Amino acid sequence: MTGRRALLKGGAAFATLALAPGLTLLAQARPAGVAASAAVRWGLLIDAGKCADDCQACIAACADENGLDGRGWPATDAQWIRKVSVTDSATGASFSLPLMCQHCANPPCVDVCPTGASFRRADGIVLVDKHICIGCRYCMLACPYKARSFVHEPVRGQKSHAPRGMGTVESCTFCVHRVDRGDTPACVEACAKTHQAMVFGDLNDPQSEISRQLKARAGSKIRADLGLDPGVVYRGI
Repeated sequence: MTGRRALLKGGAAFATLALAPGLTLLAQARPAGVAASAAVRWGLLIDAGKCADDCQACIAACADENGLDGRGWPATDAQWIRKVSVTDSATGASFSLPLMCQHCANPPCVDVCPTGASFRRADGIVLVDKHICIGCRYCMLACPYKARSFVHEPVRGQKSHAPRGMGTVESCTFCVHRVDRGDTPACVEACAKTHQAMVFGDLNDPQSEISRQLKARAGSKIRADLGLDPGVVYRGI
């Protein structure tokens, strides 16, 4: 295993990346000089009962914010956030909900990454450092939510705050660049203008809106039995 890990690390130098000139592959994770703190645990509450089946506002906002819409070029097939349909086999009742990286407290994508490219910030946001991602895709196999995508197409129209690189893996970042400046993720902002099905905030702060809502009415975590402790909580599933 040690030899395999060393080989994969060495291979990082030969990974093929397609970057815009001067683009840094690891997005600014926090304001300069200010470290992410474990005192905060960023989380997202999604009410499936308020999420309309035909609404794509969160997906469109994510694509626009993170440069996934192609900007005049063919759009990427990356799935930072996607709508999935769920059917109760007992009753036949069905509904849809948005699914993205669950930003687990114990992320399996981080555990299997041979180079350390997949990592979890102290505040709970799971990211990928594309400087050292070698595209092995172990993290994609390890993720039970199928929340990660491999960049196999030429990358154009990138945004400096959401870097992408051909030959690397990517996923939802909770719009970390927005969070670090005090804003909410783009999907949450878009949803607030439509169905108000999303609430983002600090799960460690009992006075935050997300904590107060969860105290008033508990939610559920997808595959809670795995013990990953996702930062994304759902209602109505």
